[in-house]
Amino acid sequence: MSTQFLLITAVAAPLIAVLFIPLIGKFSKQARNVLSLIAAVVPFIACAILAFAVLKGDSPEPVLFFGLALKADMLAVFMGLVSSFLSSLIILYSFDYISHYRDQNEYYFMVVLFLGAMMGLVFSSNLILLYVFWEITAITSWRLIGFFRDREYVLKADKAFLVTAFGALAMLIGFIMIYQTTGSFDLAAIKENLKTSPIANLAVLLILAGIFSKSATLPFHTWLPDAGVAPSPVTALLHAAILVKIGVYVFARLFLATFNMEQFWHTVVPVIAFLSAIISAGAAFIETDLKRLIAFSTISQIGFIFFGLAIGNEMAVVGGLLYILMHGIAKAGLFLCAGIIEQNTKIRDITKLGGLIKTMPVTAIAFLLCSFSVMGIPPFGGFFSKYLVFSGAIKSGHLFITAAFLVAAFMTILYLFRVFNMVFLGEARSPQVKEASPTMVFTVASLGVLSLISGILVWYPYKFVQDAVWQMMGMVK
Repeated sequence: MSTQFLLITAVAAPLIAVLFIPLIGKFSKQARNVLSLIAAVVPFIACAILAFAVLKGDSPEPVLFFGLALKADMLAVFMGLVSSFLSSLIILYSFDYISHYRDQNEYYFMVVLFLGAMMGLVFSSNLILLYVFWEITAITSWRLIGFFRDREYVLKADKAFLVTAFGALAMLIGFIMIYQTTGSFDLAAIKENLKTSPIANLAVLLILAGIFSKSATLPFHTWLPDAGVAPSPVTALLHAAILVKIGVYVFARLFLATFNMEQFWHTVVPVIAFLSAIISAGAAFIETDLKRLIAFSTISQIGFIFFGLAIGNEMAVVGGLLYILMHGIAKAGLFLCAGIIEQNTKIRDITKLGGLIKTMPVTAIAFLLCSFSVMGIPPFGGFFSKYLVFSGAIKSGHLFITAAFLVAAFMTILYLFRVFNMVFLGEARSPQVKEASPTMVFTVASLGVLSLISGILVWYPYKFVQDAVWQMMGMVK
């Protein structure tokens, strides 16, 4: 099986599956569900096999049409693995969660199309192709956030779409400026033409506007907590696993692997990331809506990823990329646990919950394990990513901003312990509540265990990410 075939399969499998999901769903819900899961598992398997190929130095690049191409390097394969794996678990969780709602065919259509767009985006080696897939994720996100169709929910979906679409337009103008400078939209050609020359500051600003809007970073962050009106598997998919990670991926792809920006931006981006992290952490500390609280936590943690990538040395960048994996696992688990709580109790206000560990012990333990990883408690996966980001920043002499981020990290511990205490400990206010279905409980339990195992076996993802950083930054092993 050729590596080019595997690459095309990773992108094409979900895009082809969406053509059949609505039709099959009219005849068999079970067959539709299985097809949706297969559409996520196949890209994961393809990426897993591709990982061995790229480790050996084979980076396939099949040309599609009009010079647009896909390329499988280590950074793209890493993001493909993370996205398809988490999407597979979220789709599995959806089988029971979505089973009693309307518009199920549309739900699975949009989720799988979203995954296909994400896979196309991470493997794109051309700015125009990247932009096309970027906009497809915006459209699918808009429909998924407004899934319940209530006027309030649709308005919040519209808000998310308008904010990210504005950012995307700014980013497109930045891409055009790069084309005017280099005469190409191809990433390899752009890198060759620019060599070590930084791109224009205006182009950097425009591209960052697109990246920050998609990753819900200050000042474009307000759409993400509002998007909590979506079904919980959607919030897990968009808030934790994939959508908000698109921005940090594109930041790494463009500003670390393709072209340079003035040193000035290596100070500006960490400052923006810190403000986003600390303000969102403060909001999470006073928020009482469970899903909004976790969304604010996501905004805060994305700031840590940008911090690591913007510092730019090997250790910090490795930590930033590893953070994508560790945060994706843990935060997806938190959102899916929140979905179980909301669906079973009909309550999202944490001040009205309590004692759920007595009636939902597996969900409670899964929530705690995922929280430990987000907090950065050793030996959970989140500890090692935070440690590498902070160590890399200190190594580069960024002592003040590192100390500031440590404050945000401490606030993370405080607000997540506050949530666990108010929701799961104390007097049982809903004694009649039971655990969710075995499938949903298995999913959150798996993510909780993975949050721990990813730390215990951190050497394996660390080594792959380190090799990816060496490759994209042109470093010699």
